[in-house]
Amino acid sequence: MSRDEDPAAAGAADPWRRLAALTPARIALGRAGSGLPTREVLRFGLAHAQARDAVHAPLDADDVRAGIAALGFETLAAASAAPDRATYLRRPDLGRRLDAACAAALAAAARDPVDLALVVADGLSARAVHEGAVPLLRALKPALAGSGWHLAPVVVATQGRVALGDAVGALLKARAVAVLIGERPGLSSPDSLGIYLTFDPRPGRTDAERNCLSNVRAAGLKPELAAFKLHWLIDQALTRRLTGVGLKDESDRLLAGAGATSLIEGLHPTPSPSAGEGTPLPDEAEPS
Repeated sequence: MSRDEDPAAAGAADPWRRLAALTPARIALGRAGSGLPTREVLRFGLAHAQARDAVHAPLDADDVRAGIAALGFETLAAASAAPDRATYLRRPDLGRRLDAACAAALAAAARDPVDLALVVADGLSARAVHEGAVPLLRALKPALAGSGWHLAPVVVATQGRVALGDAVGALLKARAVAVLIGERPGLSSPDSLGIYLTFDPRPGRTDAERNCLSNVRAAGLKPELAAFKLHWLIDQALTRRLTGVGLKDESDRLLAGAGATSLIEGLHPTPSPSAGEGTPLPDEAEPS
């Protein structure tokens, strides 16, 4: 840059700056000599600290249950076989199994077979659950209300892994289970929520038998769009009787020319065959 060149104009002409404004990813960081600028070193340290905090912070399960109950859902509490966070991080297998007392309580709470069980678990980011679970369920509720599906109470689980939903779904006699769980934090996404849908849940299911919606957060996949996609996947799973590699997410075809929010509020699909007299959403009429 010449001595007379305007620095602001030079920055405006830099395409990397325009691209960097479109993503929180670490691009166009610049340099100071042979290293990063001090500002970027500090930002990296902050992002790393936020990721560590997301992994180690405890889930306030009572607060999450209260927020979900305020939407009109019944809730139940559960815990995995991992007794604490340190064990949970060292022993992923324990996070996939229910605590024995919780398993007995869920079995006792089970009623007739239901179409869908929803599980909210801390996973590797309690922050993601605190910030994302209630908005997602709020966006999903209108579609659930119009579906005719019978729902189990929403289970809020601590020290849980994705496969914990298999045991929960089996005990609650659910045809399908959707697990809302905090994802492994990245350096730009400590608040990312993942959703895993499994048809015919039971212990031993593999990841190839699940559908996943990832990066659900304000700066990623918006809750309204995630709810729309999840509803579509649940409907197809119950109709086709499968999830995983055999079920491709083709919900985007329905989004042409319409916003996800308006679609999910107005969508009332033909009810899938019901699994039995489970629990419909409170304040909603029984399906005819």
